[in-house]
Amino acid sequence: MHRELGAARGIAPNTVQSTLDRLFRKGLAERAKLGRAHHYRARISREEWVARTLEAIADALPGAEPRLLLASFVDLAERAGAEPLAELERLVRERRRRAGEDEP
Repeated sequence: MHRELGAARGIAPNTVQSTLDRLFRKGLAERAKLGRAHHYRARISREEWVARTLEAIADALPGAEPRLLLASFVDLAERAGAEPLAELERLVRERRRRAGEDEP
């Protein structure tokens, strides 16, 4: 891991090792002992990590009402362009369909 990522960025091997150990202790990585070393791999996908992180941020915001958070998210999608806004609409339709709701 250090050879692939750390060395090119000037990061010390101990820093890479301690970071991987912290990820393991937080449940974000799995590891298996291979000889004297450990083999690490991600325990959750990037998408799941982003979703968990956004949920934690929303929960930590004082007075963060769902309506306000949703309006802000729609504003972000709109600023990103027509394609992300259309994707957001598609996701809402898909979620409603799975939940058995009729579209308004």
